[in-house]
Amino acid sequence: MEVYLFLLRWIHLLAGVTWIGLLYYFNFVQTPFFAEAEPAVRSGAIQKLVPRALWWFRWGAMVTFLAGALMYLHKMGEMGGMSTFFVSSYGLSITVGSLLGTIMFLNVWLVIWPKQQIVIASATQVAQGGQALPTAAAAGRRAALTSRTNAVFSIPMLFYMGAAFHYPSLAQNAQAASQGGFWTSTLAIIVALEVNALVGAQGPTKKPLDSVSGALWAGFILALIQYLLFRIFF
Repeated sequence: MEVYLFLLRWIHLLAGVTWIGLLYYFNFVQTPFFAEAEPAVRSGAIQKLVPRALWWFRWGAMVTFLAGALMYLHKMGEMGGMSTFFVSSYGLSITVGSLLGTIMFLNVWLVIWPKQQIVIASATQVAQGGQALPTAAAAGRRAALTSRTNAVFSIPMLFYMGAAFHYPSLAQNAQAASQGGFWTSTLAIIVALEVNALVGAQGPTKKPLDSVSGALWAGFILALIQYLLFRIFF
């Protein structure tokens, strides 16, 4: 069991570094480059570079999620089930991190990858002398907003997954009576940010996601707000 859990954690970390590393590459390196690149350069990269990067990106997300889910369930059983797990500092912190990670995983497979397939198909069609797909621009915008939202989520996600092991005093008084307010507030904030990514293409709430600095600030602010919720309720 010790070897199994060690290998599972190693796989989780290895895949996670691959996934999140590419997430940051897409958002903080590739997107600004595409904004400045010549159309022919951008088209060539979309056809030849982006599909390769997206393969590692989406499968890195898949392996990270599956390994993390197995570790999560094992730890819950080891701690005596849900009744004790969710009133522990570890259980609350790792659940917040896992919730964010799960939403990010679903965004990759259900939004980012399908929308990027449209963008890639459109670029390929244009390169072959055809017309751009009419849905490509909207698909690209939706993929970009969702990817930037994942970048925002990743900052508190990594903080609270790390806090589960290394910040045991984060929620010392995690009594059941405080759970309702904590989870209602947490879910309301996360759902609002996710809806902002999935509905509409423009607007004042989406403007911060259009810049690297805006996405970084949003991520750190979200981590701070979640930290304050821990302090207020526990």
